[in-house]
This record gives sequence, structure tokens and C-alpha cells, in this order.
Amino acid sequence: MQHIDRIARRGTALLALALVATTSACSNAGNIGEILGSVLGQQGGQAANQVSGTVRGVDTRNQQIGLQLSNGQTVGLQYDNNTQVVYQNQRYGVTSLDAGDQVTARIQQNGNAYYTDLVQVDAAVQGSGNTSSSNANVQSLSGTVRQIDQANGLFTINTSNYGTLTVSLPYNVSRADQNKFVSLRSGDAVRLYGVFLNNSRVELRQFY
Repeated sequence: MQHIDRIARRGTALLALALVATTSACSNAGNIGEILGSVLGQQGGQAANQVSGTVRGVDTRNQQIGLQLSNGQTVGLQYDNNTQVVYQNQRYGVTSLDAGDQVTARIQQNGNAYYTDLVQVDAAVQGSGNTSSSNANVQSLSGTVRQIDQANGLFTINTSNYGTLTVSLPYNVSRADQNKFVSLRSGDAVRLYGVFLNNSRVELRQFY
């Protein structure tokens, strides 16, 4: 647990630095609509409601994805619980995104901001060590496996504290955790570290 606490404390500091960098970049760039409008206009063949770039970080408190565009500017794209991240034809939560991931986001204007409901991961950063765990509160959970969805990387567990939870695998899951997931059977007792995406959905960080 001390290891997990250190991860959480380090993650809070890193997120604060990322937010300062993102806020500074956005303020220096001017209006987000002008930035995205300029980039979208340059992308030609792409659909007008899509934008590509490199993930700088995920601000879970304000529900924004920091995205560095092709012109070097960084903007914040709004997201919510309906936003999906797709990688290799599987769906994941937004907190699965890691700094350095190359993505294409489907966007729509929301007042003076832009909202994304779909983020396609074009190239996942290598050797990230799942840095997305630094952006959220990692918790220890235990329960009994009820259902397993191998195709979509999901399984449900019954817990004593939180009721029934759906646990999803991150797209950069370790080989050890992937092997553990494949071997799961209904009725198995499991213990894991995870991050709550909502009241009933958890993203796996590590089996233990």
C-alpha cells in the first residue's frame, strides 16, 4: 500500500505540473475555437469534426484531455462518462490515455469549448508504465468474479463494500495481468488495484 500511496502522491504533483503547462499553452494560443479551426482547416482530407494530436495529460477533476495539436499548441478537450477511448477495436475509459499517445478525437463545439465523445488511439506510447494511474485515486478492491467478457476485456465482481462492479482492462495492460484475466473463471476470488470511472465501473491497474 505504501507503494500505491507514493504513486498517488507523485501523480498529484505530476498532474499539477501538466495542468500548469496546458493552461499556459492554451492562454498563449488565444481562443480555442481559433486554434482548432485553424488546425481543422489544415487537415483537408479528415472529417471536419476530427482533430489529431498527442495526449499531454488527462485532468480528471475538470474532465479535460490535454491535446497537443500539429501546430504545437495544446488545448483542452472536454469529456464525460459517455466518452469512449478505442484502441485495437476495444473500448476503454478516458483515464486509460497516457501522455504521448497519438490520437484522433471526434469533437463538437460546446459553447466556447470543444467536447469529444470518441478518442481513437492511433499509436499508444511505449514504455509508459501506465502513467494514467497518476491522474486518479488508486484503490484496493476484492471480490468474487461473476461474469467475464473476454472480447471486450471486461469482468464483473461482487464486492462487500461497493456491490457489483464492472472492471475493465487498460489497453496497455501488462502481460502478467493479461494472463491473469484470461485465466479468470466465474466464482474466483480476486484482489486488485483499480480506479473508479463511475459508481459501478473500475479500470484495472494491477492484480495482486
